[in-house]
Amino acid sequence: MVTRKEVADLAKVSEATVSRVFNGLGPMKPATKERVLAAAKVLGYHPNAIAQSFARRRSGNLGVVLPYMPKVHLFSAYYFAEILSGIGEQVREQGYDMLLSLLTPNDDLDYGRLYRSQKVDACVILGARDTESQRSSLLQLQEQGLPFCLVNQRFEGLSFLEVDADHVEGSYQAVRHLLDEGYRKIAFLNGSPQYTNSLDRRLGYQKAMLEAGLTMDPSLQFEGNYSRTSGYEIAAKVWENRDQIEAVFAANDRMAIGLMQGLRERGWIAGRDYAVIGCDDSDAAKLSDPPLSSIKVPFFEMGKQAARAVLASVGQGSSEAQLQVKLPTEVKIRQSSKNGALRAGS
Repeated sequence: MVTRKEVADLAKVSEATVSRVFNGLGPMKPATKERVLAAAKVLGYHPNAIAQSFARRRSGNLGVVLPYMPKVHLFSAYYFAEILSGIGEQVREQGYDMLLSLLTPNDDLDYGRLYRSQKVDACVILGARDTESQRSSLLQLQEQGLPFCLVNQRFEGLSFLEVDADHVEGSYQAVRHLLDEGYRKIAFLNGSPQYTNSLDRRLGYQKAMLEAGLTMDPSLQFEGNYSRTSGYEIAAKVWENRDQIEAVFAANDRMAIGLMQGLRERGWIAGRDYAVIGCDDSDAAKLSDPPLSSIKVPFFEMGKQAARAVLASVGQGSSEAQLQVKLPTEVKIRQSSKNGALRAGS
């Protein structure tokens, strides 16, 4: 199958120019148009009918695709609520509406269905995971020139429009704080490796530990699923290894709070018997007992940036907008990570 890129290379123009020729968009020099059409004829190129129809029409809607997450109330989760709020503010500023689409267990990850129904001009995709089916579906969107933006997820080896935060640096600074407080036996509670922020937070943890001359003990590394329940359940494993643990770095607040609850039931109190830092700086972090130290991630701004970037790419084709935006994070220190645990044991 001949691609738009091959036509562009033969005609010595950009892919955006090929797209404009076949979609009849914008001013075009006659000679350029003739060169593109001649190259297409030589190669036998036939533009995607869905993409052509999409490029010529506007719905005025920005689609937001939400993942299927069983037993998780997405709209009450700080992560999704903040990102959606940021997207909502941006689309309102640009005169668009926001159309939510919830995946179900039976969905075959056909993101293109929203575009085929002509309900949206572009999509922001939340909760994507690095799986073969996800990669295949996203590549189809890109090949068809349908604009989309990923938030908080990247796909190694592929180039998409992405907005993310600097999870490596945030995690590094969080673990550095624990090290500066005097902790050395630092456990790590991470999420699924299918999410790149899990990989990034592991890298930050690893960097700080290795710089301090410490090994990463496999028995002190745990995996949850970013839910409070998973943190609560892992408390049993942490409790079994409590003689080897002085502090815990958790990859999000929900798991950290679940862990704190599970350990409190066993008589182990955060900020007294051990230290803990979460990630997200959610409202729950400030209200937990004790207040949870956490990495502040700018989810609201990430939502705004994603909406702004993908709407700017409408009419250009997603392959013309391979931009990676990475926003800074900041560690917020509260009672849960102070050195009371070491003072109590000294």
